[in-house]
Amino acid sequence: MAEATAALPPRLLRTPEAARFLGLSGRTLEKHRTYGTGPTYMKIGGRVVYSVGDLQTWAARGVKSSTADPGVDVVHPARRVTDDRSFAER
Repeated sequence: MAEATAALPPRLLRTPEAARFLGLSGRTLEKHRTYGTGPTYMKIGGRVVYSVGDLQTWAARGVKSSTADPGVDVVHPARRVTDDRSFAER
């Protein structure tokens, strides 16, 4: 059985499914896409799709072991990222 699933291509999720997978609203995921702060995506025809691996990779950027842990990377909120001020200053 494992051999049969190994041959399958990675599953692609549309925006509502991807948002549920991440625990976000579809609108928040759309905002991330607009501002360039979200997971990578593909357009097939006119449809936006996400691979499960890309969603997991993006979410893993925010992994921390404690509140004092600065982490390796940051998952920004769904708004425009500006160079002049960090989100911590707002």
